[in-house]
Amino acid sequence: MSIEKKKLTVAMTSVLGVLVVAALLIALNLVFSTLPLRWDCTEGKIYTLSQGTRELLGKLDKTVTIRFYYTKDSADMPVFLKTYAGRVTDLLQEYRRCNPKFLDLKTLNPKPDSNEEDSAKLDGISGQAINPMTDADPIYLGIAVACGDKTAALPFLNPEKENLLEYELSRAISEVLQTKKTRLGILSPLKVMGGIDNPQLMMSGQGGMKPAWTFVKELKRTFNVSEVALDAESIDPDIDLLLVLHPRGLSEKTMFAIDQFVLRGGRLAAFVDPFCMVDMQQQQQQQYMPPEGSSLPQLFQAWGVTFEPLKVVVDRTLAFRSGNRYGGEEILPTVLNLTRQEISKDDVVSASLNSMLLFGVGAFAGQPAEGLTKTVLLTSSEDSELQDCYMTQRSGREILQGFHSDEQSKALAIRLTGHFHTAFPDGAPGQKENEPPAQPSLKESTKDGAVLLVADADFIYDAFCVQKTNFLGQEVVQLINDNLNFLQNNVENLCGDSSLFQISSRAVDARPFERVRELQAQAERQYQDRIQKLEHELQSVRQEISKLQHNRQKGDKELLSAEQREVLRKFRQKEVAARKELKEVRKQLRQDIDSLENNLMVANIALMPVLVIIVGIGLAWSRRRQR
Repeated sequence: MSIEKKKLTVAMTSVLGVLVVAALLIALNLVFSTLPLRWDCTEGKIYTLSQGTRELLGKLDKTVTIRFYYTKDSADMPVFLKTYAGRVTDLLQEYRRCNPKFLDLKTLNPKPDSNEEDSAKLDGISGQAINPMTDADPIYLGIAVACGDKTAALPFLNPEKENLLEYELSRAISEVLQTKKTRLGILSPLKVMGGIDNPQLMMSGQGGMKPAWTFVKELKRTFNVSEVALDAESIDPDIDLLLVLHPRGLSEKTMFAIDQFVLRGGRLAAFVDPFCMVDMQQQQQQQYMPPEGSSLPQLFQAWGVTFEPLKVVVDRTLAFRSGNRYGGEEILPTVLNLTRQEISKDDVVSASLNSMLLFGVGAFAGQPAEGLTKTVLLTSSEDSELQDCYMTQRSGREILQGFHSDEQSKALAIRLTGHFHTAFPDGAPGQKENEPPAQPSLKESTKDGAVLLVADADFIYDAFCVQKTNFLGQEVVQLINDNLNFLQNNVENLCGDSSLFQISSRAVDARPFERVRELQAQAERQYQDRIQKLEHELQSVRQEISKLQHNRQKGDKELLSAEQREVLRKFRQKEVAARKELKEVRKQLRQDIDSLENNLMVANIALMPVLVIIVGIGLAWSRRRQR
């Protein structure tokens, strides 16, 4: 056989082999696509439904319809939204596979002036104009969940919130399954429901009626909200969620009522506070007098939670900073400015939050009791410690002078879920030994419950979370942080099906540069320590100048003496040296980050070609040896 025929035979064999392999792959894909077999190989299991969602769908006993509105054939639909719509479709198919008997899935294409567009508008799905400057038709990308005469809508699906899509969809299913309006009870010594803030000032003509806090007004839009007396000896069984805000001085009988409420399956959100500034203002206490802390000691002990009601978290890294009237910086280490790093991204109630502000916050510790699971929602930084309340009455600079970090982050807000046991095993407090109880007390919960614990009550006060303005006679409320969003998300989560507690924030494809963040944090600590040292030197020099000025002799005409000018000259030299040092810190930080980024870039770009070259050389060398 000639060489040309051999080459032709080899080429035809190769082409035929490629075609056979392609045909086999297509056939296998068609066969396995019909089988209910799925294997999620992603690191965060982003294509696997949470256990809570599967439990919720497994409990369906009536038909729930999911209508997915997607303008799929519009030329104005951006590519990234089309890609996202594909992932949404995959997720909805996973929902349907869990319970095809009671879950009806419909995909609708709302074209202009069509029945599908009318249906979308009736369901509360809003069309979005991609380019408002043109007359292009709006696009739709939303979901409506319906059961009977109730409908819950996700008006427009934002790809940036893809990690919350499963929770939002499951919560919508839980919402349409509810048969009655959820009832909330609020127990607090603070005037959260409105009323006379201070009766003594009211009598003198200086006080007045106070409106309800903004969070109460917002909750009343969705829930049936009522007030619970501070000395209540029982909680109305019709209440689904009890909000306890700054429970200072509660009697044991009221504590027992809360205990029994939780054991009956009621949901509890308790906001305890070692340093409640709102309470301090309400009681007209002096600034140097520490307010009375609040806690639920018997309940905390039964749940395995430790909380010191007279200890405040002092955090140097998260300290709130603002300018003062002298042009300097005011630092408040007991006012914590939480960022995304301190807000849990693994939990659905906090995954979308970016910033929160807490005032005189405490900390939770301890291991949850048997049968309970603890989820930490908010933390401090590791550059923090606990200080006594009376020690935090000083200025921020004075607090930081005696600051010694214990290098441990503190849990500022937690959620407990699971099987609760009573904190009163001997029955109701004050009951005589031979006296029969009015009603038998529960020793453990009848079903799994949930309790939210936050170590601050001030953060939902209007002045600390919203800004109010007057526009044409109407009050306009704007959020200044995510404090109220945190409360609203938790209330909705606690009022939903217990299965929602098991749904975590879905993983996303983003991979943050953790090493870069560590370098930045390290340099920030150096930078911050140097600034504090410089400001301390500045204060010392000012005191020295003031002292020299006080000791001036009568008749001196010069504004600054030679001795004072020498002191100023030395300080300016120190200031210049400190600035150079800070510049070097920034420069070194930038060099370290640039070096790390360059190494990663080289590895990403060059690693695969290098591996291919090495494999090719190895194969060529192996074949050469065989020949």
